[in-house]
Amino acid sequence: MKAMTRHLTNIARLGVKELWSLWRDPMMLVLIVYLFTVAVYSSARAIPETLHLAAIAVVDEDHSPLSQRIIGDFYPPLFTQPALITRSEMDAGMDTGAYTFVLNIPPNFQRDVLAGRAPAVQLNVDATRMSQAFSGSGYIQQMVLGEVQEFARRYRASTTLPVDMATRMRFNPTLTQAWFGSVMQYINYITLVSILLTGAALIREREHGTIEHLLVMPVTPTEIMLGKVWAMGLVVLVAAGLSLAFMLRGVLGVPIEGSVPLFLAGVALHLFATTSMGIFLATLARTMPQFGLLVILTILPMQMLSGGSTPFESMPLFVQRVMQAAPTTHFVELAQAILYRGAGIAVVYKPFLILALIGSALFALSLTRFRKTISQMA
Repeated sequence: MKAMTRHLTNIARLGVKELWSLWRDPMMLVLIVYLFTVAVYSSARAIPETLHLAAIAVVDEDHSPLSQRIIGDFYPPLFTQPALITRSEMDAGMDTGAYTFVLNIPPNFQRDVLAGRAPAVQLNVDATRMSQAFSGSGYIQQMVLGEVQEFARRYRASTTLPVDMATRMRFNPTLTQAWFGSVMQYINYITLVSILLTGAALIREREHGTIEHLLVMPVTPTEIMLGKVWAMGLVVLVAAGLSLAFMLRGVLGVPIEGSVPLFLAGVALHLFATTSMGIFLATLARTMPQFGLLVILTILPMQMLSGGSTPFESMPLFVQRVMQAAPTTHFVELAQAILYRGAGIAVVYKPFLILALIGSALFALSLTRFRKTISQMA
């Protein structure tokens, strides 16, 4: 009993030492605050959700009532007020990036439509502006075709479809892309910060020479590692909880459907795995730049292939099987289920169990490596 109490006391004191070391590192504190506030906000707002104020110009060579009706369809907030230009100005405007779309209405367009011919309308798209080019070209095609059909029929009427399909958007009824983007980046930053903090803490011990002090103290490698894991995990858990409450719910207005304590329990399990991974990577690197390169090589595939950016089921079967061993895959699964769909423990118990197993395996692997290399770090 006394031995257990002594071990727990050592782990607690080593963790407090790590917290004080982090407090004296202002750059790391700034990084944590930035990632869980400004970076989360930017990921939600930087990419436009829909077409918004796309620059458009029209070359009207017909000057007919039909062409005027088409031009009148383009107005804010989807498009800017259309610029009426000549054919000679079209290429120059596209080359300088002044317009994302240029619609060229040919001469005698209305006459050909009424005569039953099929006149060609040219739409030039600046495809380098990918967020607007694809959706915008579809919008413009529908608007032009709609106006032409109504003009040819000489009246406006709604088409009665033989089947009435009732569409209900579950979990994101307004199709707000910012809700998805911000939460996914928030989940990614939890993984990134936890790996960085624990790995940087161990590298800092080596660079400052304090690892020698630990070696002469009556503490074991297990206690040293557990002290780093709980301290850095606690920092990320608190930062994640505050970001969820004030940034996601407060500033961005993301509706959180599920239980926040259940989600934070999943975060704690995930942090157990990722902090262990951070220590393992730190034992492979001798300097902070080397550690940074290892983190990039590790974190990018984990984030891209975990199902946060694209559906996990859409990936090749081989990738799916390999990524089952990554903690991020199961963390994304439980986070999406809890935060988006309001799932309870009866639904997410499987990723919880898998995360516990992966975390235990990573901790054992990291501890084995840490014991072998701790004497070489001095």
